[in-house]
Amino acid sequence: MTERLEGSAVVRCSGCGAALQTEDPAGLGYIPQLKEEGAQICRRCFRIKNYNEVASVAVNQDEFLRMLSQIGDRKALVIHIVDLFDFDGSIITGLQRFVGSNPVILAVNKIDLLPKVTNWNKVRNWVQKQAKEAGLKTEEIVLCSAKKNLGFDRLLQEVADRRGDRDVYVVGATNVGKSTLINRLITDYSDLDEELTTSRYPGTTLDMVNIPLDDGKYIVDTPGIVYPSRYTELVTPGDMVKIMPEKPLKPAVYQLNEGQTLFIGGLARFDFVEGERQSFTFYTSGALKLHRTKLGRADELYADHLGELLTPPSLESGQNIPAWTRHEFRIPKGGAQDLFISGLGWIKANGESGAKAAVHAPKGVKVIMRGSLV
Repeated sequence: MTERLEGSAVVRCSGCGAALQTEDPAGLGYIPQLKEEGAQICRRCFRIKNYNEVASVAVNQDEFLRMLSQIGDRKALVIHIVDLFDFDGSIITGLQRFVGSNPVILAVNKIDLLPKVTNWNKVRNWVQKQAKEAGLKTEEIVLCSAKKNLGFDRLLQEVADRRGDRDVYVVGATNVGKSTLINRLITDYSDLDEELTTSRYPGTTLDMVNIPLDDGKYIVDTPGIVYPSRYTELVTPGDMVKIMPEKPLKPAVYQLNEGQTLFIGGLARFDFVEGERQSFTFYTSGALKLHRTKLGRADELYADHLGELLTPPSLESGQNIPAWTRHEFRIPKGGAQDLFISGLGWIKANGESGAKAAVHAPKGVKVIMRGSLV
């Protein structure tokens, strides 16, 4: 395959960072015709940008870690973007050992998905606690929404105040809003005309993209880290549209007796195994239907109605999803707890009398109990 060179440098797509080439239409970086100069994007990025279509791309996770390990040796300001809806699934645990003593700003994206009546001071304190438990030292925490342009002015001001003579590295898992932030930084700090590729699908940015700033420093966009423990990495693009909320969450409250089960589409299952009658609140995409049944009938219902009554996934797309694993939890008396399913949402236990519950989700998907977010 022939790569286009300018001098000794490979010409790269300004969207995903792949080396541009004109010979293999199925390969990364394919472009029908290369221009002599100026920023240009590959056909894959063109289709993402204009049609929101994407082909799946596998990138070795070891390569992600290798790229991150370079940050600690450089003078950098690190912006770590996480998805508030999937906070525990998108935070990079162990990031501190990669960035060394470089300052970190934690940008918590997608706050627009929480209900309008939300105690934001509580959310901020919750984020601070979760970040500390993940071993992350932050200079600042900024709650923001790329979609609604909330908090971005404050985030940009934090960057301006703390950047000095540092390059700005933007890191995060796939599909947390990195490219949207980069595009804002480009607008504020760079003369570059082309925006980075933005899509709803993971794995859009394939390599480090160095964007020159007006002062000779760079914004460095790293590829999104793929965490197989997130549900979004398991489903088809069609199902992903359904599980990733686009509008503010409308919590669904259920009063349950022990021995009752709720299915979240055909993607996961919640069992109230033991305890006094109490309420549970489900925070999931509005496109997913919840179905209540008796615990004793749950296995039969799943076997008979997956892909029909219990959907997504469809029977066809569900064939590639691993078999479910059962996670059992003892919900303590007193403070509210969340049962969190990475990429899918969470279930808040509202009762104060404690309970025994179980969550069924595909093997490998992160399922934990945590202090309640809201």
